[in-house]
Amino acid sequence: MARMASSSTLHFLLISLFCSFLLTSSSDSSQQSLTVSSSKSKPNLLVLPLQRDATTGLHWTNLHKRTPLTQIPVLVDLNGNHLWLNCEQHYNSKTYQAPFCHSTQCTRANTQLCHTCTTSASRPGCHNNTCGLMSANPITQQTAMGELAQDVLAIQYSTRQGSRLGPMAQVPHFLFSCAPSSLMQKGLPNNVQGVAGLGHAPISLPNQLSSYFGIQRQFTLCLSRSPASNGAILFGDAPTNIRREKQNLFRGLSYTPLTITQKGEYHVHVSSIRINQNSVVPVPSSVLSSVSSSHPDRVLGGTMLSTTIPYTVLHHSIYQALAQVFAKQVPSQMQVKAVAPFGMCFDSKKMQQRGVAPPSVDFVMDREDVVWRMSGESLMVQAKPGVSCLGFVNGGLHPRAAIAIGSQQLEENLVVFDLARSRLGFSTSMYSHEMKCSDLFNFDNAP
Repeated sequence: MARMASSSTLHFLLISLFCSFLLTSSSDSSQQSLTVSSSKSKPNLLVLPLQRDATTGLHWTNLHKRTPLTQIPVLVDLNGNHLWLNCEQHYNSKTYQAPFCHSTQCTRANTQLCHTCTTSASRPGCHNNTCGLMSANPITQQTAMGELAQDVLAIQYSTRQGSRLGPMAQVPHFLFSCAPSSLMQKGLPNNVQGVAGLGHAPISLPNQLSSYFGIQRQFTLCLSRSPASNGAILFGDAPTNIRREKQNLFRGLSYTPLTITQKGEYHVHVSSIRINQNSVVPVPSSVLSSVSSSHPDRVLGGTMLSTTIPYTVLHHSIYQALAQVFAKQVPSQMQVKAVAPFGMCFDSKKMQQRGVAPPSVDFVMDREDVVWRMSGESLMVQAKPGVSCLGFVNGGLHPRAAIAIGSQQLEENLVVFDLARSRLGFSTSMYSHEMKCSDLFNFDNAP
């Protein structure tokens, strides 16, 4: 009897050790950065690391989609309506679905179009009787019909008031478009496979994330100026949920009303422009407040913010008035032949030798005390060795908006899109706090 008890005990111990090994292995596996969290706690802040493309100056990110999860590089389009991907090659997923035409998913995506594929073989992006969704290349403005699809999307989040990236939270049925490869042919960075739209549209990235996770209808943009370091998009209430010692960055924000156009684009109102805080640029009020008679869909009075325009673009009359006032602030002997696409350039070596600093440009918003000041690297662009140029571009007589603030002027600034309160928050340069966008989070464990 004693021998039998001893044998049973040994057998039990072996089984226990084996189970313990399995549990330990499972626990170790769950700590990997690409593992989807099984926690039922709701994330407060979702974090998407951004990178700057050295060739185009545009900003992109790696989205984690499909089953198994796969990194997909996509361009970030602040005013895009939805996420679209090129599915014609290498899109393999066990969880891909194409909703039927007139389904609830089509209604949510605000499309009543039906999609028909001309090839006989079914594949992601090519099914019959599915929803059709129009997608656009934001650089060339080319559009094409794609297939509405749904698949897994995973995004990292931080713990409350944390600064490190945590595990990934999963959206099992994220809606997007499988667009034709023709949209990829021009303008986009070479590595990207699609475009992530952040605009105020039903199935844009911010709206789907806030709806699914129940987080604040708000996102913060911080674009890095260096291709070697990360910027970030923070979905949720960043001022409350960022690490405590970095919350002072948000306390100094200036706020101005945020308006949404019919196309879901983000606009603010600039009431006047000043050079070096004093000289007022004589811009006709009609240009800042009227709608183009020849292009009724273009609201010239609005100032658009864009991540797909490298430099701020001004209506011709605004550019001409600003350039004349700006030029008077710099000795004429320091001006040199302009380097395209810029219209005003200077000998940066002479300016440094004589201690001449480029004047600042103030965009005065809805109130006199709400000012977006641009200076230093956010204003001047090193076009070639020894030549720096005013980082504004003449947009001609029919631009998309009277003023379109481009990524050069958005970089290394906190820009908060508070959709719940219809307001835009913006900071002075992160450099004034001796910080950069890459300092917001510890991106060392970013995938």
